[in-house]
Amino acid sequence: MCRSLIVSCRTVTCRMLQGPYASDRDKVLIRFPFHLFAVGTVFLALGGLISCVLISVFYNYSDATNTHCKVPNYLPSISASISLAPERYIWRICIGLHSAPRILLAVAYFNLYRIHFAKRCLEWCLALVALACVLAENLGLLLLTYVSSTETYNLHRDGFVMFISCSLVHMLITCWLWRVIDRYSLTAEEGTSRYWKLRLLLSSLIACVCAAYFYWRHNKYCEPGVYTWFAFSEYMIVLFNMAFHTTAYWDFRGKEMVIATVPEDKRF
Repeated sequence: MCRSLIVSCRTVTCRMLQGPYASDRDKVLIRFPFHLFAVGTVFLALGGLISCVLISVFYNYSDATNTHCKVPNYLPSISASISLAPERYIWRICIGLHSAPRILLAVAYFNLYRIHFAKRCLEWCLALVALACVLAENLGLLLLTYVSSTETYNLHRDGFVMFISCSLVHMLITCWLWRVIDRYSLTAEEGTSRYWKLRLLLSSLIACVCAAYFYWRHNKYCEPGVYTWFAFSEYMIVLFNMAFHTTAYWDFRGKEMVIATVPEDKRF
């Protein structure tokens, strides 16, 4: 009788420790659609850009459109928009908040490519280069954000060049990888993503060529309105970049970001 009572007590004790304790810990804490998380990250930067440009146009127009040529211009460049107050604080907050999710999204893409190209060495290496380009692109964006053109122009310019060049290389590699994916398995949503990726890459290349031409012409001849076309081309470069990252909506459709407790082998 005593032995059966001891066994019964041990059984009850085990149930008290393991039953409710396990159900409380092994559960999902946060579940969120990953494609909405990716799009929300892009819209955070987009909202900051639109806010800075509008404030510059309506409240700091003369300072934002002023150049060394002293000729009429009608649109502020992005560098001018984010270097004035309070625009620079809005931009810094938005970019600072969006940087960590961008890194998380880059890692998610790298893991997605590892699944597709587990046995293809070339594409796996390209996926690794794409990850490095995204990280460098994000670093360049942080550099041009927190070092304004009015503070240290050369460092701000280097950050902008890093951002643009790494962005274009990342777009090119990504389009190549999705072309390879198209040969094997491509859903309707992945096909839509690849369609827009390719067109946004071509649009970005055209916008970069236009921006370089107008910037050169403005500094060479100081013609009225030419810097406006440079500023417009600069807007297009950034918007095409944001749109390219927004294609994650189709790439991760149906995927979820989950934060949960990890089951443990032993519980005490």
